[in-house]
Amino acid sequence: MKNPLTPEQEAKLVSAIRQAEIKTSGEIRVHLEDTCPTPEPLDRAAQVFAELNMHRTAQRNGVLFYLAWEARRFAVIGDAGINAAVPDDFWETTKETVLKHFRANDYVTGLEKGVRMVGEQLQHFFPYDAGTDSNELDDSISFGKPTPPRA
Repeated sequence: MKNPLTPEQEAKLVSAIRQAEIKTSGEIRVHLEDTCPTPEPLDRAAQVFAELNMHRTAQRNGVLFYLAWEARRFAVIGDAGINAAVPDDFWETTKETVLKHFRANDYVTGLEKGVRMVGEQLQHFFPYDAGTDSNELDDSISFGKPTPPRA
């Protein structure tokens, strides 16, 4: 896939992830790809979550922002630890905040706000402990495989 982000936008998102993770043991990833190969983006997000080994965090507190760029499909998914901790409407509220910016074609701001919202919840439920915490997952944005050309 062609990276839809400029180097500055990508750096801005990685910085938002790092800022969100500073005060928590939680882990946040952003994954972009051209199209969503499943009917539901949440199903694809779950696949990517597993492929990125996000379920292997010590406290099961990883969160993935999934965006199929060209298809305009989006999902946010959290592991068992954070799912058990956040309020019932948290994921839907976060998704709607992000989508509000997506509708205005402001994808970077939408993702940044979503990352911040998740970071606040992670900080509340999984505060950073200098003695035990480490950065368990890569902070960089991951990208899907290129979409094959149509015949």
